[in-house]
Amino acid sequence: MVFDTYVDALSQNFNNLFSDKAFSDINTVDKIHEICQCFKLSDDTLKRLMDAMLVSMDKGLDPATAKTAAVKMLPSYVRSVPNGTEQGDFLALDLGGTNFRVLLIRLVGGECKMEGKIFRVPDRIMKGTGAQLFDHIAQCLADFMKDHDLMDREKLPLGFTFSFPCKQEGLTCAKLVNWTKGFNASGVEGEDVVQLLREACHRRKDIDIDVVAVLNDTTGTLMACAYLENSCQIGVIVGTGSNACYMEKIERIKKIEGEIDHKVDGLPDEMIVNTEWGGFGDDGAMDFIRTKFDEAVDVITINPGRQLYEKMISGMYMGEVVRVVLEHLARENLLFDGDYEAISEPHSFPTKFVSEIERDLIEDDEKNFSKTMTILEEIGIETVSPADCANVAYVCSVVSTRAAHISAAGIAMLLNRMRKPFVTVGVDGSVYRFHPTFSKLLDEKIDDLVEGNLEYQLMLSEDGSGRGAALVAAVATRMAHEKAAKAQS
Repeated sequence: MVFDTYVDALSQNFNNLFSDKAFSDINTVDKIHEICQCFKLSDDTLKRLMDAMLVSMDKGLDPATAKTAAVKMLPSYVRSVPNGTEQGDFLALDLGGTNFRVLLIRLVGGECKMEGKIFRVPDRIMKGTGAQLFDHIAQCLADFMKDHDLMDREKLPLGFTFSFPCKQEGLTCAKLVNWTKGFNASGVEGEDVVQLLREACHRRKDIDIDVVAVLNDTTGTLMACAYLENSCQIGVIVGTGSNACYMEKIERIKKIEGEIDHKVDGLPDEMIVNTEWGGFGDDGAMDFIRTKFDEAVDVITINPGRQLYEKMISGMYMGEVVRVVLEHLARENLLFDGDYEAISEPHSFPTKFVSEIERDLIEDDEKNFSKTMTILEEIGIETVSPADCANVAYVCSVVSTRAAHISAAGIAMLLNRMRKPFVTVGVDGSVYRFHPTFSKLLDEKIDDLVEGNLEYQLMLSEDGSGRGAALVAAVATRMAHEKAAKAQS
């Protein structure tokens, strides 16, 4: 289902969906399509976007421009994906919100067995001191280890997924830049979170762990996929937020020049780079595709002018972009008989409505839009016609298709940059998983944009923040053993 046969077919076939009476003013449909034309991006425009992204990435890798670069290009210090020889038991901590997880991963004979438990982070601890937060994490880790008879085991390697903005200075060193997601524990910003975790465990005196890696969820997404498919070299998340990481040649990561010499340490000459591509365009490099609707969404966010690429893609913002368009159309008397009051309430149209309405369009053969009608009535729109439902579905489709296409531009740019003959792209996130057409539109547009001699496949990555953390720990442990063995030989 390519863009033309999906979105433009709606435009061509609306007359067949309803009676002539329902579309007595066909000019209304034409006007709506004209207003939404700004969301339709040609391949030439997408290739221009790819060129701009490439320039932004190079700025993020260059020490002379890295500090001010919109795309931060953060080294992960992860030098290899799993090769299938990893064996043993590994722990994982996954902290990225009000819930956090402790997991035990057993790698045996190429199989990955996982047990885990979810713990709460109470509000008083989220906003207390750093010592209280990490003591709570250590307490939950100890409880988990007791429940799984791990207290008397030898020290287990642990991977720590810490999904907050960090400056990573090594595989086991990540300094928190600033808290997000409602956390405000004092004494943590600017500190190494791995060291804080180690100190909390040491204070207990009853648990002994070996934190061998700290990572973010995007790196975990790549690693979890790579365990099943060794050709995985790119990890992408399209969910509440959006980000990507990929395997880059160390010689191109100029801002860590002198830190690592792969010829000396004997490790691979590549490293996973966390792009933080959500910030692409914050410097104006993407202004040529931004619309007045994107600008209207941006100004009411908590971080106006920042994460502009993410705001055109992710689940946190997609529904709001649709809502702003619908409000504009209603104010222009093109929807809902001009009743715009209900739809003018910010955040009243979550992204799940976009998915449900597009699914209604696809699955409802009779095109009575029963689900769409229910959603719009629940929002509080009193006057909803079948024609309104069709037009709302059209707006949802052009906004979500644009999101898929500019995501595809980012992935195709990475594939073209890497120039490897075959790459698996591990993808996760609620938009990719649950939107009815996003994954297909993404795949088709990557195929249009990637260089002809390069092949790829998309693969759903399962539990990157949990399983991926343990796999990073497993790979780090394997590589440490290999390095020690070489030193002795």
